[in-house]
Amino acid sequence: MAKISGIFVASLAGEAMRHKNDVKIIPGVGIEGDRYALGLGAYSKILPAKSRDISLITRDGIDVANQVLKRLGLDYFFDFETRRNIVIEGLSAPDLNSLVGKEFYLGKHKLRGTELCAPCERPSKLTKKKSFLEAFEDRGGIRAQILEAGHIQIGDPLKEDLSA
Repeated sequence: MAKISGIFVASLAGEAMRHKNDVKIIPGVGIEGDRYALGLGAYSKILPAKSRDISLITRDGIDVANQVLKRLGLDYFFDFETRRNIVIEGLSAPDLNSLVGKEFYLGKHKLRGTELCAPCERPSKLTKKKSFLEAFEDRGGIRAQILEAGHIQIGDPLKEDLSA
């Protein structure tokens, strides 16, 4: 079963992501207290504006990327260093990517996948570790729009159909 295994927020651009056990999610805003909800994220002012309510990545995607980095003799990335809000275990990176353009649920709250969260150099610059861009290609996760307010927590399932 796909479920939340990590939740991370940062209140300022470039600040280290902090682990949370649960967070409040707000439609059209994001995760309460997170840099993008506060309009302080590194990409908050980029035009055209994009929905940056919440970002998700898979445990599988992180593990595969770290295997690539290990083969290259490079430092691996911890979950919080990916700069993504939610880590999902029990789902492959391609399966998460397939949620772009679809509605799904985190716990009991509806979200819509809006776009792939393509890897960039920001995690490498902030951690001073090499090759995030290459190692996380096709595994960088997705961005999603929050459609229903509420709280999510570690262990909440990710499902396409709430009745399943």
